[in-house]
Amino acid sequence: MTPTSKFACVTSAAVSLGVLALSGLHAQGTASAPAYVVNEVDVTDQAGFATYAKRQGELIDKFGGRFLARGGKAEAVAGTPLPHRITIYLFDSLAKAQAWHDAPEQAELAAIRDKASNFRSFIVEGCSAFKPPAS
Repeated sequence: MTPTSKFACVTSAAVSLGVLALSGLHAQGTASAPAYVVNEVDVTDQAGFATYAKRQGELIDKFGGRFLARGGKAEAVAGTPLPHRITIYLFDSLAKAQAWHDAPEQAELAAIRDKASNFRSFIVEGCSAFKPPAS
């Protein structure tokens, strides 16, 4: 093999590896990151909130969400005191969390929730490198 053809082979191999590496990085960059919904709740009407929680749980499930925490024991480690109840649920992507949030049923559920509790909620995008456990 001549020096020129060796150079051509090495260059071709290097370019191919570079393209594969860039493709892999691009795929990682476009991988969907999970999204977490975090709620802080002070319940003022137990019966009303139970109705809300049951129906909201069904809606979360309908959109592929999974509960990670649902009102269990919580302990403050810094900052202001905790609300009485904290819930955290996971969606596979921010788009799926937003679709759940934008569901037509949310207006009626929000009215029930707001009569039965003081509520603060937010959606946060997780790290794309994290792989949620299979349900």
